Amino acid sequence: MPSMRALQSVLLCAAAVAALCWSGCGGKSPARTYAMGEKVLVGHLNYTVFETQWLPQLGDQAAPRVPQNRFFLVRASIVNSGASDVVAPNLTIEDDSGHVYQEVSNGDGVPQWIGYLRQIKPADSAQGNLVFDAPPAHYKLRVLDEDGEHSSLIDIPLTFNAETPGLPTPGEIKK
Repeated sequence: MPSMRALQSVLLCAAAVAALCWSGCGGKSPARTYAMGEKVLVGHLNYTVFETQWLPQLGDQAAPRVPQNRFFLVRASIVNSGASDVVAPNLTIEDDSGHVYQEVSNGDGVPQWIGYLRQIKPADSAQGNLVFDAPPAHYKLRVLDEDGEHSSLIDIPLTFNAETPGLPTPGEIKK
């Protein structure tokens, strides 16, 4: 019969192995999903998405900027609730199939562009349109804390009611 000390050693070793497996094998909980319009606190950054808009081009008719897919504008606010300046990270959108689209770094022609490099002072905010080049679909916006370590998702339903009427799709533009 094993001694009590040997049994305790075996149980302690098993607990340590289980803890290592949990932390190294995807022990992170999945990102929580919020509805558009809800305030989402991730770290010291508080995100709110107000509306979306799909655009087939940006700029004037004489020299339009045409996307590979469609320009997807997401009007949002990012508030710094921390005690020091932070740089709000760039964001991504993810479709239901797992395709990820990065935020576009060029804001030429984007109305009320929020910017790509966003340094936000304590109790201050950055507001405006995030811009993505993506095909129309149902997306979730992945929002990150100031360190890029923690994230949440904001569900963005597919709607076309905000699309600018009368503008051609990228394939319809004649040169």
